[in-house]
Amino acid sequence: FAVCSAAGSGCSRPAPPAAGPPVTLVVSHGGDPGALNPAVTTSGNTHPITDQIFNGLVGLDQDLNPVPELAERWSIEDGGRTYRFHLRRGVAWHDGVPFTSADVKFTFEEALLKYHSRTRAALEGAFAGIDTPDPHTVVFRLHRPYGPLLQRLDVVEASIIARHQYAGHDLLRGEPTRRPIGTGPFRFVSYAPGDRVVLERNPSYFRRGRPGVDRLVFQIVPNSSTGVAALESGQIDYIGSVPGPDIARLRNTPGIAVVAGTGGSGGSVCQDVLIPNLSRAPFNDVRVRRAFAHAIDRPFLVDRVYFGQGRPATGPISHLLSWAYNADVRQYPHDSALARRLLDEAGLPAAADGTRLRITFTHPSNHQRLGQALREHLKAAGIVLDLQALDFNAAVEQVFVRKQFDLGFASFCNGADPDIGVRRVYVSSNIGPYPFSNGASYRNPRIDQLFEEGAAGLDRAARRASYVDIQRILAEDVPYFWLIDSQGLRAHRTAFIGFRLWTGAFVETVTPAASR
Repeated sequence: FAVCSAAGSGCSRPAPPAAGPPVTLVVSHGGDPGALNPAVTTSGNTHPITDQIFNGLVGLDQDLNPVPELAERWSIEDGGRTYRFHLRRGVAWHDGVPFTSADVKFTFEEALLKYHSRTRAALEGAFAGIDTPDPHTVVFRLHRPYGPLLQRLDVVEASIIARHQYAGHDLLRGEPTRRPIGTGPFRFVSYAPGDRVVLERNPSYFRRGRPGVDRLVFQIVPNSSTGVAALESGQIDYIGSVPGPDIARLRNTPGIAVVAGTGGSGGSVCQDVLIPNLSRAPFNDVRVRRAFAHAIDRPFLVDRVYFGQGRPATGPISHLLSWAYNADVRQYPHDSALARRLLDEAGLPAAADGTRLRITFTHPSNHQRLGQALREHLKAAGIVLDLQALDFNAAVEQVFVRKQFDLGFASFCNGADPDIGVRRVYVSSNIGPYPFSNGASYRNPRIDQLFEEGAAGLDRAARRASYVDIQRILAEDVPYFWLIDSQGLRAHRTAFIGFRLWTGAFVETVTPAASR
């Protein structure tokens, strides 16, 4: 999240809410969040809500550098093998119980390292131990130096949950997931599945004067056009994604601001990808995957499906991660004739009607426009694409958990380092029945090794060499079809300012415009 979306004076520290009636901010939310435990999921339906309730050990500023959060300071020792965090004193959970180092240890050992897809993929087995020498100190001991650790300790990657609430309960679906207790700027009030989640201002929040609104309502609006209409009518104050056809109109609507943001709710750098099932034909043949890649017209998709909200992806690492990005890799420009030749080589000649193979595309229902465009592109190569539109959770279940699919879809939102998110998509240790993992079931020992090497050490320049090789190898193997490096637009009523788009706690600094 490169910039702040606040109007006028930016995202400076807000004044306390003015005296008067309680101020409510209504956010359009695209899907039901389900269990409200952010330490066990990377779901974009969960984190926009829970990131207002919880905190991480560190925060990230608008340049994605670590800043104090639950930890007020830290030191890196033993050449990067030891990280010592000194916790902020006087912080309490929303039920009044003091926050301590025991909560941090519990969160990592019982939640993040077991269930959180991005954290588990990178850090499972990396810890030699987590020590709590006193209630306000926690020490991470690692088997090897690990450079990206601080960037993965914010509320999106590592929300700290309450040990006294979760110990002895099911962390995935137990009672605490329905009534979360955090340390963050907002406290949980109520959750009506399929309708709304209501939060209220935490009067004891450790950052005095925040948040700047009294009540926060996440109104569940699965249809993006409905959300836009509600924004225009004043029923909703903020939408996190502006549909392409509505951009121009909203930009010219008085009282509404359209603002840019590079990230999504589950991370800071997002890519939309197609996921081929490599465990079965036809995508277990690299010639078919290369043919498929050449059959897709990415510039057309960016222009006509995404309405310019991003640029064509060139590989597994977004250009927005400039220090690790490598543009010098094999590319697959749109070429239907070449796609047909590759399919011939793979033993898939055209039938009398021109058809070579038939693929089912399983995707969330809000990506029908993408499916329709892909169907036309692939038709020219002799590939018939059948569209299977499901609701978001059903599509995730079918692709990532049950693995009963030919071609799937994901918008992978990753953190400020390739080890935070990108890694989980490609390493063989992250193949399993859990959401947003290595859904393609791609296996390559060299890639596994390079991700290990890329995470070691503290110097980015030295680490870059591993990521350059990773991109080169993956561009040859084509285990996924990279569509777009997303740079989405948001919109909000100008009655509010201070939305913070580089972090999960995007509402913490919001205030009514009149109070500034």
